[in-house]
Amino acid sequence: MTLAGMAPSTLRVNSYSLSHVGCVREINEDGCFTNAENGIWAVADGMGGHDGGELASEAIIRELGVMGSPESAADLDRRFWISMNRANADILAVSRQRGLGVIGSTVVALLVHGEAFRCLWSGDSRAYLLRDGQLTQMSTDHTEVQDMISRGLISAEEALNYPRRNVILHAIGVHDGVHMDFVDGKILSGDTFLLCSDGLTGHVSDREIAETMTGGRAREICTQLVDLALARGGTDNVTVSIAQFYSASVTIPGVNLMQSAEEIEGSHG
Repeated sequence: MTLAGMAPSTLRVNSYSLSHVGCVREINEDGCFTNAENGIWAVADGMGGHDGGELASEAIIRELGVMGSPESAADLDRRFWISMNRANADILAVSRQRGLGVIGSTVVALLVHGEAFRCLWSGDSRAYLLRDGQLTQMSTDHTEVQDMISRGLISAEEALNYPRRNVILHAIGVHDGVHMDFVDGKILSGDTFLLCSDGLTGHVSDREIAETMTGGRAREICTQLVDLALARGGTDNVTVSIAQFYSASVTIPGVNLMQSAEEIEGSHG
């Protein structure tokens, strides 16, 4: 694992998360988790209908909340995988006990230790990195339509009208085992990460995401992105989480570094 062996970080972080039920749904089945001190950010998007999705995303957030403090990068990664496997087992057990059928939750997470990061995901919740004005999607959707695009069976344009474009191939709580992909990298001062549910990307383009993130601070980026999704109809729950990293020598007016905050659904409207 490339996270191992990194020196203590010389970076500071400013982060903010915002979740909204949207304009159509009655229940917010999204969840978000932030623990800047331990280097963990995550967004979960539950699915399953009639409270099932909410139970699934809550299981993920609950397990992340009891991960404890990692002693190293390898320990952080180990604790994260343990939490995902426990959440997976919890969701399967609840589904069977209550006869809920298939329920589950996508999840995307950012793990940071020292100056190294790892993005992990299962499903179609996404991770983006804005660096030097360029936005890169770090994750690749675990969807049937993305799989067909990747195999050259359909074009990106054809995918817009593909009848099964919302079919998820991987999620936590759906199968006995946990499938997550990941990418590793080194954080540079000025990097801004975005984690989000598809309630954002279903309404807001990558170009608009990049424009909103450029030059903004974590809280205002979250607010503007959620407002944009709501203005476009807010047909799904929408959750965004921003983590911005700066070198220790940088002074950012009006920003309390190493602090994080979250707002959930009705608190922003």
